[in-house]
Amino acid sequence: MRLADSRPVRFALGPFVLTAALVAWYLVAWLGRYPEFILPRPGTVLGRLLLLGTDGTLWHHATITAQEALGGFLIGLLFATAVGYPLAKLPILERVVSPYLVASQSVPLVALAPLLVLWFGFGPTSKLLAAAIISFFPLLVNVIVGVRSVDPDSRQLMCSFAASDWDVFWKLEVPAALPIYLAGARVGVTLSVIGAVVGEFVGADAGLGYLIAQSRGLFDTATLFVALLVLMGLALAFYTAVAVVERLLLDGRRKE
Repeated sequence: MRLADSRPVRFALGPFVLTAALVAWYLVAWLGRYPEFILPRPGTVLGRLLLLGTDGTLWHHATITAQEALGGFLIGLLFATAVGYPLAKLPILERVVSPYLVASQSVPLVALAPLLVLWFGFGPTSKLLAAAIISFFPLLVNVIVGVRSVDPDSRQLMCSFAASDWDVFWKLEVPAALPIYLAGARVGVTLSVIGAVVGEFVGADAGLGYLIAQSRGLFDTATLFVALLVLMGLALAFYTAVAVVERLLLDGRRKE
């Protein structure tokens, strides 16, 4: 076993990389003599993090963004599954629909978000839709690839035993597609955070995107850094949660 693959080394590398990044950040700010409104010191950001965390401001904004991102991801996952499965089963349908789906991805979300706010208002609906839209396409692609990854010989074998459509779906297609499906979910859940924040940039009165926009206008760079760090932590938490679910489901499938 290589040294870099051992568990103690992997646990030690995380704090080491974090410490090195903080030291580099401090040195750049100190040697460059940047003012706080351009590049605040790590200690300033930590102090602002504790302040906003203790008075409830950070929790309030982070909870709203988390709800919007998670809700949008679930919507995108539902629609990607409902659309992707028939596209995977009917190649002629995919050839008709896929050009429009691909073309829709050329529209930047920052250009679409103002329309969502105009149509659905400044409430959470426009943010949910922004998060759903940005996570939909990668989820859709993985659904199609996952369903089509089924071994044709295994499909023919089940058909030769007069297996029902439900048996083919549940006992063959789902196990074959699940690893690819969950890999797409890991990507989609992180993208959903971006979608929610973009929606908050355009029009909102709460959320981490709103906090970033407000801090930028006030040249409060320390608060901006805090919001960015919390966003990264939120995306990492979502990614880790999906990875844990993936491991549990795949381990359970292997044991069956």
